[in-house]
Amino acid sequence: MDRLWYVAYGSNLHAERLRHYLAGGRPPGGLRTYPGCRDCRPPGRTVPALLPGGVYFAGESRAWTGGMAFYDPELPGRAAVRGYLVTVEQFADIAAQEMYRPPGADLGLVRAAAESGRAVLGPGRYETLLRVGTRDGLPMLTFTAPGRASDVEWTAPAPVYLGMLARGLREAHGWDAERITGYLAGRPGVRGRWPRARLRQVVVAATGS
Repeated sequence: MDRLWYVAYGSNLHAERLRHYLAGGRPPGGLRTYPGCRDCRPPGRTVPALLPGGVYFAGESRAWTGGMAFYDPELPGRAAVRGYLVTVEQFADIAAQEMYRPPGADLGLVRAAAESGRAVLGPGRYETLLRVGTRDGLPMLTFTAPGRASDVEWTAPAPVYLGMLARGLREAHGWDAERITGYLAGRPGVRGRWPRARLRQVVVAATGS
């Protein structure tokens, strides 16, 4: 196995955001500069998908402030995601940067996750690798927190972060502002913390409609 699908459900739904993980640099509105991957080529393909489970927001992002997006396959509903066809090395380097580790990590745990369905690199955020499906004979992998959504306190995400997700949902799935707003409004961490009218303003400002 030399390629796989990296499955994004947070800010990396937006391809330009992911580019900073691949090539390095600081995304607009972000507080962090990324070193980039050893192999900075763009993904070979990108596809939209819906996965069983859901996205929730928790913790405090050092890149955006506010809550961070995590995936819990046990949540009800469907999670809107985007698959990027990348090399195993690229996935390992993207994951390392999410974990605040330097790129160049051992690829063994990535392959272990692809084969067994789960691999844990540590107790921190995004340090749990999950296989969430298969497409075109290749594993679909993502990373998330080690526990479940019900194990943590939910926190509201920042406007700039929600705007990045909104752009990614428009770009990947072609959704209009109403559908994006409805999807985000139902996520734990947003629900009850973001007035729908204000959330729609953020979505419209981010997507241009």
